[in-house]
Amino acid sequence: MGHRLRSALTVLGILIGIAAVILTVGLGEGATTAVNSSIADLGTNLLIVTPGSSSSNGVQGGFGSATTLTYSDARDLASRIDCPDIAAVAPTADTVSNVVAGSKNWTTDIQGTTTSWPKVRSRTLAAGTFFTATDVANENDVAVLGATTAAKLGLGTNAVGATITIDNIPLTIVGVLASSGSLGSTNEDDLVLVPITLAQSQFLGSDTVQTIYVEAASQGAIGAAYTEATDELLSLHQIANPKDADFTITSQASIEATASNVDKTLTVLLAGIAAISLLVGGIGVMNIMLVSVTERRREIGLRKALGATPAAIRRQFLVEASVLGLSGGILGSGIGLIGAEVLPHFISNTIAIVWWAVAGSIGVALAIGLGFGVYPATRAARLAPIEALRSE
Repeated sequence: MGHRLRSALTVLGILIGIAAVILTVGLGEGATTAVNSSIADLGTNLLIVTPGSSSSNGVQGGFGSATTLTYSDARDLASRIDCPDIAAVAPTADTVSNVVAGSKNWTTDIQGTTTSWPKVRSRTLAAGTFFTATDVANENDVAVLGATTAAKLGLGTNAVGATITIDNIPLTIVGVLASSGSLGSTNEDDLVLVPITLAQSQFLGSDTVQTIYVEAASQGAIGAAYTEATDELLSLHQIANPKDADFTITSQASIEATASNVDKTLTVLLAGIAAISLLVGGIGVMNIMLVSVTERRREIGLRKALGATPAAIRRQFLVEASVLGLSGGILGSGIGLIGAEVLPHFISNTIAIVWWAVAGSIGVALAIGLGFGVYPATRAARLAPIEALRSE
């Protein structure tokens, strides 16, 4: 209390470090929760089949660049006789095109699919209905819009019954999807869904599909569905060795695990950077206590001359260092909690309060005060009374 500004600056160093740790861990946990929630929204029992890589003049394309999957493959996978553990299949044939509605236009993803798409992708409609099996069989000119696409075209949820034009082909809107949000950098609400037969005949000119979404009969049947889908596609494509498969099957579990690992790695990295500021704060505690010992040599000598033991002197300085550390920890936790409530209003990320991080941070702050106060306290305890009294 005799040096309020100096003590306050020392506490500030620990405060900043503690607040930074709480906020970085909270950001990481919030990102993990958001990504996992978005992935889960795609379907808990989902398998995603994509084509293999293409090859042209010795140049290998990336996964998904080949045209090895067809609408016929999807229909075969939907057979409950050959694949009893597969509940539903939704192929998608994708292209990007400009959509016109009245005086407005918007370039977006055009996906041809089947009536199973809402069930497999766990999506609902905000208005209207999804197109029917008759629409798919007859290549009817109908479409379902995502919420973002409908808004960009100035239609909103009142779009049902309106007409849009894609590649000079007029389509009647029969439904608008309920908002689902974003998955990573992909806006799940910015798309136009049309019958797959219409997309392949009018927009793509081929029977190929870019993705086949496969829903297992239950979460426990994902492994069996994976095996059945693999065996069926290998048989259809006449591939004897699974290593030569011209397709890739991934599960939601593997995607979620990968996303979580990335988020956790970033969280550890950011928390490590914040921990450096805690180390700097600890060095500040040691510095202030060393200065305090030097300035108070006469006090130490007088106390020793009156009978204070080295343990009493050591305890005095350790308590002071602990108070500085604990004060920084409590104030830093408070700032971190306030920041977790305020920052989401200014950034797009959520911050999840992790209580073990808050409690751990306070404990670490106290440990820093004790740890970095040991040497100054020991130095004070070792001062000889006569030397300390003679210093002034």
